[in-house]
Amino acid sequence: MRPIAISLGDPAGIGPEIIAKAWDLRDREQLPCFFVVGDMAAIKAVWDGPVERIDEPSAALRVFDHALPCMQVADAGEVVPGLPTLDGARCAFQSLETATGLVRAESASALVTGPVSKAQLVQVGFTHPGQTEFVAERCGVGRDNIAMMLAGPGLRVVPITIHMPFTAVPEALTPALIRSRALATARGLKRLFGIENPRLAMAGLNPHAGENGLLGAEEIDIIEPVLAQLREEGLDITGPHAADAMFSPRARETYDAALCCYHDQALIPIKALYFDEGVNMTLGLPIVRTSPDHGTAFGIAGTGHAHPGAMVAAIRMARDAELCRRAWADPA
Repeated sequence: MRPIAISLGDPAGIGPEIIAKAWDLRDREQLPCFFVVGDMAAIKAVWDGPVERIDEPSAALRVFDHALPCMQVADAGEVVPGLPTLDGARCAFQSLETATGLVRAESASALVTGPVSKAQLVQVGFTHPGQTEFVAERCGVGRDNIAMMLAGPGLRVVPITIHMPFTAVPEALTPALIRSRALATARGLKRLFGIENPRLAMAGLNPHAGENGLLGAEEIDIIEPVLAQLREEGLDITGPHAADAMFSPRARETYDAALCCYHDQALIPIKALYFDEGVNMTLGLPIVRTSPDHGTAFGIAGTGHAHPGAMVAAIRMARDAELCRRAWADPA
């Protein structure tokens, strides 16, 4: 298996530290070979372990046992943990673009993206809502044909609408969008997780899933008709369910992924249960892309307190998903 490419993220955030800590844990966690794309100086600013520069992804295979392989693509300038700069944002942007290109060219097996600051990226010309949409564009896939899945050991969630004000959610929650997210989720569970017959559960928008229209009509007017159509087409999908009950331990045993109407409805349960293990995975791409489900944490960058659990989980999930993807594409 080719090595996994990890984009550095913002050099002033915790990305460099958690990548280095993941390498430190490579044997205990039985991690596959990976390399970081970015600036070696950003790693050395927060870690005194061995880092070795490589010029091509294949070189990571000979380096990985004794040093963290790094493909140098940008100079982040003076790196001070916790203090983001425009040079650092340019480095994060270039790292993401290069790492994505390497995976698209099949020089690397999968993509893991380090945490970035969207506010910083916007100042250096980044025009996408997030890394998910950037990677989708570079892969030639439309935004409505992908799904952002957040996954932990016992829960997978997919927000139908993502980064928008809550007041905009009801209008954005269209039957077409629900349908595309549901189908992308089902395909992703088959191809990347090896689940032959995925079970999906859809949350309602309103309290108690609208209480038969007493607390809102979106469930009756928008959600129920599209779910009925999907069931007629053979998709195993239930709902709309009251969101306050569908994340209990017993409820979670009845589905493989929960579709949620808006950002916080999906992210609150996954972060409450698996903050240090949560992984962001993009479904619907021709490549495997994962990311730790947390941000740059500038406030603790450089203190040594950043927990690498989500980065370890993202690397492991990228490996497992790529193996499933290959087996799905070539069942022989």
